[in-house]
Amino acid sequence: MRDVAAAAASTGSRVLPPNDPRQYDDLVDEWWRPDGAFAMLHWLAEARATLVPPADRPDAVLVDLGCGAGLLAPHLAGKGYRHIGVDLTRSALVQAAEHGVRVVQGDATAVPLPDGCADVVSAGELLEHVPAWRQVVAEACRLLRPGGLLVLDTLNDTALARLVAVRIGERLPTVPRGIHDPRLFVDARELVAECARYGVQLRVQGVRPQVGGLVAWLWRRVRATRTGGVAPGGRAPRIVPIRSTAVLYQGWGVRNG
Repeated sequence: MRDVAAAAASTGSRVLPPNDPRQYDDLVDEWWRPDGAFAMLHWLAEARATLVPPADRPDAVLVDLGCGAGLLAPHLAGKGYRHIGVDLTRSALVQAAEHGVRVVQGDATAVPLPDGCADVVSAGELLEHVPAWRQVVAEACRLLRPGGLLVLDTLNDTALARLVAVRIGERLPTVPRGIHDPRLFVDARELVAECARYGVQLRVQGVRPQVGGLVAWLWRRVRATRTGGVAPGGRAPRIVPIRSTAVLYQGWGVRNG
């Protein structure tokens, strides 16, 4: 019941269970606020985009699974991809389309796109939100052409991840309360093995927000909350690589021919 109440607090309205997709409708105005409930998704999108090289052929396609409101789009500008976003939440897709994403409403476990259509598939902060993450991996690999690139980030299935991402993280203004169900977190070793089944040799590395930048950002948020104003400008925290994958990790790998 405590988790349900937390989810209600995050939306400010109806009571929803943890990880309920309807939370994204209730939080629809937060997507593009740099200091809003989805702030960390902006930081992760920027970091994920650094894994994507410029397109190496005309009409290259990047399929963005769980695209939300299209937060990856600004960081792909000039790289030469046709950006196709797939998501269940229609209210988010409306905003993604406004940012130049060609949107498809659909389930990441059954994507209504043809085999081998994508030069790149992105699955950012998605796998830890779906009960059937293995099916999402199968779909992502199906969409990739031979030589295509899979990029992703997700939360590891560890006690430390549950502590940091849920017990602590959902009490900070970087993550909405009730947005995660820790039972769905994805073991990094199992993810690597699952990708290998489909010919994608996934490499993983741990990532986290830069500590100094995060502290400065949180301080600006606290000051804004106390004064009832808007958080003053300042650089958003960078996502930096670390040796441990125990909490949050990125993955990237090329599909074999």
